[in-house]
Amino acid sequence: QVQLVESGGGSVQAGGSARLSCAASGITISNYHMAWFRQIAGQGREGVALIVPGDAPIYADSVKGRFTASRDNANNTVSLQMNSLKPEDTAMYYCVAHSRPWPLYYIFWSREREWYYWGQGTQVTVSS
Repeated sequence: QVQLVESGGGSVQAGGSARLSCAASGITISNYHMAWFRQIAGQGREGVALIVPGDAPIYADSVKGRFTASRDNANNTVSLQMNSLKPEDTAMYYCVAHSRPWPLYYIFWSREREWYYWGQGTQVTVSS
């Protein structure tokens, strides 16, 4: 059974940092596109960062320059380093996976319905 388990969420002050991790089982992440999504309360889920096999990550404009997504293939995990956090970053953060190949991923990755495997989410709350 495929499982994506996020951890590292919690409360952080504005301007601070946090690091989220996603442990995958049932899949080998080196064979998948991986991404982080988030859902702000009362809104839909939005793409935050895409980790592309063999290419540089792609980030949403809202987090570019502040967040860094990465993968650790040896441990079958992905991470999201979040710096300079803002109150508007408060959201439930999800780890997601998509099989390869994925034509035109750079166009469609931010659409939540493109992703089949989802983690349970971890809440990040940023206080001002």
